[in-house]
Amino acid sequence: MKLFPFRLGCLLAFCCLVSVTWITSFPGDEGPAAPPDLQMLYDRLALAEEMGVKVNKDLSSILEQLKNSSKAANNSRSAEAGNEPAGNSSWQSFLQPNIYLYMPHLKRHPDSLVPNVVLGRGRRGVSMVLGVPTVKREKQSYLVNTLSSLLFSLTSSQRSDLLIVVFVAETDWDYVSSIADSIRKNFPEEVQSGLMEVVSPSLFYYPDFSRLTETFGDSKDRVKWRTKQNLDFSFLMLYAQDRGNYYVQLEDDVVAKAGYYSDMKTFATREESKPWLYLEFSQLGFIGKMFRTRDLPMIAEFFLMFHRDKPIDWLLDHILWVKVCNPEKNQKDCNEQKALLKQRYKPSLFQHVGLHSSLPGKLQILKDKDFGKQILYQAHQNPTADVSSSMKHYQQHSLDRLYRGEDFFWALTPVQGDYVLLSFPKPIHISGYLFRSGNTETSRDQFYNTTVEVLPSSVSYLPFVLFEPLLCVSGEFENGVAEGEVEEALQPVSAVRLVVRSDSDVWAVLSEVRPTAFAFCLC
Repeated sequence: MKLFPFRLGCLLAFCCLVSVTWITSFPGDEGPAAPPDLQMLYDRLALAEEMGVKVNKDLSSILEQLKNSSKAANNSRSAEAGNEPAGNSSWQSFLQPNIYLYMPHLKRHPDSLVPNVVLGRGRRGVSMVLGVPTVKREKQSYLVNTLSSLLFSLTSSQRSDLLIVVFVAETDWDYVSSIADSIRKNFPEEVQSGLMEVVSPSLFYYPDFSRLTETFGDSKDRVKWRTKQNLDFSFLMLYAQDRGNYYVQLEDDVVAKAGYYSDMKTFATREESKPWLYLEFSQLGFIGKMFRTRDLPMIAEFFLMFHRDKPIDWLLDHILWVKVCNPEKNQKDCNEQKALLKQRYKPSLFQHVGLHSSLPGKLQILKDKDFGKQILYQAHQNPTADVSSSMKHYQQHSLDRLYRGEDFFWALTPVQGDYVLLSFPKPIHISGYLFRSGNTETSRDQFYNTTVEVLPSSVSYLPFVLFEPLLCVSGEFENGVAEGEVEEALQPVSAVRLVVRSDSDVWAVLSEVRPTAFAFCLC
């Protein structure tokens, strides 16, 4: 219907052109005199020709206006798409007629494909997007621990180059809001900076699961569970497709190995020239699978095409088969060809920790044997120092063992005025230092509202000199880490001290004092 005016104008222009051509074929003033009737007809046709020229000009003007109007409408639609909530442009670029074929119920509601962006700043252009789908569980929720694990070892530069999308795969708005409130409370800085987003599907996204066919001997509940999982992962992939360079699929009950971000990015860069479809950072199911975001529309469409038929990890393997396996060759050749499209990283960077599956009544006792033992502290060769603390330590987790690189320091609940003191027998030059609190298993046990102080050798008394540039404005550790340089005016240094400025609600772990940041020499 939108092209009707344009077609009508073209038809009228063509008719005028034919008329003018026919008219000009009559003789002019030269030649024998025409009979009176023919002369009258010729005069009328000449007048019609003049009017035709005028009409032709008018039609040209109308056509130009129609072109401009069409261009303006397209620009307006593009502008409106740019003002939509974060992620909506992803859905515009997806082949919507195709998704309607696989999920025809979506046609009944125009907004059925529009995600609800509950928390988000629209961050784009990052190196990596982590997708974390979560659902309501009957027993225990692992989401906060999973997110804490993902955030634990990140540096400031890594935090600015990453996006974590939590997809609450439920249509119960009260539950979605409760998850958003929990994330806002536990990770306020990450939400404020745009590092973490919370989205959910529209009320009309899911089909009627009661009409599913039971296959492979699975119960109706299990068929519903795996079908919904296919739809959840597809939704999340489509939402993330234009947000960064790589997309990593995770689940809400995993822990990440310290340094996972740099390990994944380094491996992806090294393998970039190879024709892989995905990289594996865990051998379990769909956990830790990395894709190029440009491949996500194709992958998601394949999942949607067969979302009723098989589990998602089977479908992923079928994509590889379709791409490279020759039916005329044997299974060995097929496996060799498929191996070229997936590259495995070892040791695994993610471990499954959930006991209770999101499928009600199912125990999920899955462990990745390649994950290895989790490192709970980072050992270094420190300069000689006398170490002490006003805080009591738990069991064998003492400050002295941390400083020697044998364990982490685990202190009982700190109160205002508590401290950790590193005193050097002889003053040394310190170019910088790093203190890291918490670890992957106790990521919430950090030092909060704690400052770093240094004592120059020229000062023989306390209090120490507060080194403000290392601290955030409030004077707290920033994301559990205190790191920076020491000014030359304070050199050489006799001691470094951490001071707790307010009572804490949790215990505190100190998992790293990095000596590589100490460029020291005896004075």
